[in-house]
Amino acid sequence: MSVRTPDPEPEWNPDGIPNPTPPAGSNPGWLSDIELVEIRRRLPILYVEAVPVRVDGLGQVTEVGVLLRATATGSMTRTLVSGRVMFGETLRDALFRHLEKDLGPMAFPQLPTSPVPFHVAEYFPLPGVSPYFDERQHAVSLAYVVSVTGTCEPRQDALEITWMTPQEASSDAMSAEFEGGRGSLLRAALASVGRLT
Repeated sequence: MSVRTPDPEPEWNPDGIPNPTPPAGSNPGWLSDIELVEIRRRLPILYVEAVPVRVDGLGQVTEVGVLLRATATGSMTRTLVSGRVMFGETLRDALFRHLEKDLGPMAFPQLPTSPVPFHVAEYFPLPGVSPYFDERQHAVSLAYVVSVTGTCEPRQDALEITWMTPQEASSDAMSAEFEGGRGSLLRAALASVGRLT
C-alpha cells in the first residue's frame, strides 16, 4: 500500500455544492480508507494486473517475474503486479503506474499496443464462486503480460522480484505460493504467450 497525504477538503460554491474543479495538487482519483471500505461493500472495483516478463530477440518469453510480499499477518506470499484503476485514469496509465510502483522507475515496461487483456479475472469475497478469491471485495481485474527491459527494484509492499523460467513459474509448487488464485492466473498468462508446457 502506498502512503499518501489526505486529499484536501473540497471547495464549495455559494449553493453548497462542491466545485467541479479540484484544487491544484489534489488527486480526485484517490479514496480515503473509509471511503474504500464502504465502496468495496457495495460495488465491484476495477483492477489491472501484470505478469512482468523478459523476452529474447524473437519475442519469446524467457523469464517470468514473480513478486514476494509479506501479508498483514506476517506470512510470505507470491503475487503479481496489481492495483486499482482510479477514476478518470486510462487502463494504459493505470498499468504503467502500477508497474512503476511495484518494479521501480527503471523497469522500463513495454506496454502492449492494444489495451485488450489476455484474461479477465473476477475476484469474489466468497471462495468457490470463481477460481479467484479476495476476502475484501468483489473485484474485476484485467490481466496483461508486459515485457520489461530495465532493472527491477521492487518498491511499496513488494519485497523482491524473482525471475524464473516459464516452466518454474508454472509449477504446482510455485502456484501454491500464490494467494487468491493468482497461480492459475500466471498459468493463463503463460498459456496466452505459448509458454505453458
